Amino acid sequence: MSLLIKNGRIITSADDYVADIFIEGETISAIGKNLPVQADTVIDATGKLVFPGGIDPHVHLAMPFMGTFSSDTHETGTRAALYGGTTTVIDFVLQKQGHSLKEALADWNSRAKGTTVGDYSFHMAVTDFNDNTKAEIQDMVENEGITSFKTFMAYKGALMIDDRQMIGLMQEVKKQGGMVTVHATNGDVIDYLTAKHRSEGKLAPLYHYLSQPEVTEAEASGRFSDMADYTGCPGYIVHMTCEGALNAVRNATRRNQKVFVETCIQYLVLDASLYEQNFEGAKWVMSPPLREKKDQQSLWSGINQGLVQVVATDHCPFMWEQKLMGKDDFSKIPNGHPAVENRMELLYSEGVHKGKITLNKYVEVACTNPAKIFGMFPRKGTIAVGSDADIVIFDPNETHTLSAKTHHMNVDYSGYEGWELTGKVKTVLLRGTVAINDDKCLVDKGYGQFIKRKKVSGKI
Repeated sequence: MSLLIKNGRIITSADDYVADIFIEGETISAIGKNLPVQADTVIDATGKLVFPGGIDPHVHLAMPFMGTFSSDTHETGTRAALYGGTTTVIDFVLQKQGHSLKEALADWNSRAKGTTVGDYSFHMAVTDFNDNTKAEIQDMVENEGITSFKTFMAYKGALMIDDRQMIGLMQEVKKQGGMVTVHATNGDVIDYLTAKHRSEGKLAPLYHYLSQPEVTEAEASGRFSDMADYTGCPGYIVHMTCEGALNAVRNATRRNQKVFVETCIQYLVLDASLYEQNFEGAKWVMSPPLREKKDQQSLWSGINQGLVQVVATDHCPFMWEQKLMGKDDFSKIPNGHPAVENRMELLYSEGVHKGKITLNKYVEVACTNPAKIFGMFPRKGTIAVGSDADIVIFDPNETHTLSAKTHHMNVDYSGYEGWELTGKVKTVLLRGTVAINDDKCLVDKGYGQFIKRKKVSGKI
């Protein structure tokens, strides 16, 4: 099958021009003005923006947490992502302490294989680094195509590893051509403050925020950067929220070190005042929590300065009934926020439309950099001859309203209820097939493919 997209304004991380795109099978065959080709299907994109499919490298689908599971499955989550212009997601496999990486991967494969609608890959979260785990790293990189290894500096007794384990993991991952990513917050300080607030009867969602002050993230980001510098391992900090943590990475550049930084759309557009809404604030209980207005300004500036390379979501939705597990104690509220469907449109409306970032920067942080950093470029993340035909046709002028009544994520509230946005995803192609058109999904579960990733260099 062949498909021709005509007269669209094509935006990549480097380019901005009007042309046609000719697609044969799953990949792009030709790009040019007035292409002299015949196609089975023709789409007129006059007046529309044409982006590469978005890549969200931070989602948690059907994730076990606090005795429940995040409410989006690999089917519903990847379908919702497609509706929002994200064609590939990277989910997190969580190793159980005392168990192998291979066991964890089999567990996640049992839920994901044959069920995804969009394309996906995995990070491997290492929660128990020992000699047996160390011996599995090479197999993950070489045979499974999993080249990024997530660590937690918080959640002691469940997910957290100590600095000794971190150094050992970094040394082995560097040797095998991978990258270590990190949830960088100081778990010991957070545990102390959480216990202190609970003992004082301070149990509202606001105290989730107050238990994780900026210093806990800034300190851990600096410590992780130091360990990555010592070992020479490529490092990536997930879901950065604040000025202090960004300054820790800014300081690392003074010794000529590159640490990759991801923020999430919610930290660019929401702030901690939402926690003052009594229990309604539970909708935005996530870790790290939302921060202050000055932190939003720092993160937008960090994007333009090249210090922040990726805007993701940390999509980890829970139904309101699940959030109610913590109605009497903030520490029992499942941590997570639904955003995978909203990321591309929010980032355009709040970033490009409001003049905070350029169109090219938009594509860079939402599509191209995730592909480059995580070993999927140039197959993913760009519009080029030979690349997968993952393409978003976007109306930059259409206004619409976000609501739980109309979104496709499997969650019964929206963190952005009633938000008026400018710019809407109209048509989405996944590997040359029209997946979304006129707000209808045209591909079935199982169409999504697992993307094996290449070794990483730590450079983009």
